[in-house]
Amino acid sequence: MISFKCPSPFFVSGLNRTTTSCSTAPPRASASPSTLITRRLILLRHAHSSWDHLSLKDHDRPLTKTGQADAAKVAQILSSLGWLPQLILSSDATRTRETLKSMQAQVDGFMEANVHFIPSFYSIAAMDGQTAEHLQQIISKYSSPDITTVMCMGHNKGWEEAASMLSGASVKLKTCNAALLLAFGNSWEDAFALAGPGGWKLEGIVAPDSSICV
Repeated sequence: MISFKCPSPFFVSGLNRTTTSCSTAPPRASASPSTLITRRLILLRHAHSSWDHLSLKDHDRPLTKTGQADAAKVAQILSSLGWLPQLILSSDATRTRETLKSMQAQVDGFMEANVHFIPSFYSIAAMDGQTAEHLQQIISKYSSPDITTVMCMGHNKGWEEAASMLSGASVKLKTCNAALLLAFGNSWEDAFALAGPGGWKLEGIVAPDSSICV
C-alpha cells in the first residue's frame, strides 16, 4: 500500500472545496455503515487530441504528444490514490483508445482490468442530457457485484453532464480530467437506484497537473 503524507490537497477539485483525505485503500466489498458495498466510478475524458490531420474524421483523431504524456500522468495519480478500475468501458474513438493505451503503458494495473469498447459512448456524449442514463445502462450490463471500481472513458459534453447529474455539483472536465464518484449498493444497479440523481459523492477531480504528496 502506498503511504501518503498530505500537508496539502492531493488532487485538484473543480469544486469550491478541496480534499485532503489520504485514504488510498480500494474497497474490498466492504462497506458503508449500512453494510452496502462501496461503488467507485471514474468518469474520464480523453486526453488532448490532434487537429493536424484535416482529412481525418473526428472519430479518428489521434492524441498529441502532450495528450499521451497527460494520460500517463493521470494513470499514475489514479494508481497512487488506489483508484485502479477492475472494469473499463470506453468509447471506441481513436483518442479514447490511445488515452487508455498510454495509461496501460504507464501503470500495469490498467492492463489487468476487463476492457470493453462501447461505440455508443462516442455518439451519446453529443446528445443533451442522455449520457448519465446511458452510462447507468452500460455499467449495469457489463459489471458484476464483485466489481467495485469502474472507469468510463468518453467525451464532452456528455461526460461533464453525467458527472454533474450524478453528483449534483457543477463539474467541469478538461481533457484528461477524471471525476471520482462514490456511492453504495450491493450491485451497481442498487447503487444507481439508491443514490439517484445528485446522490453520488464527488470525491474530486484528477487532472494531469494534480499535486499528490507521497
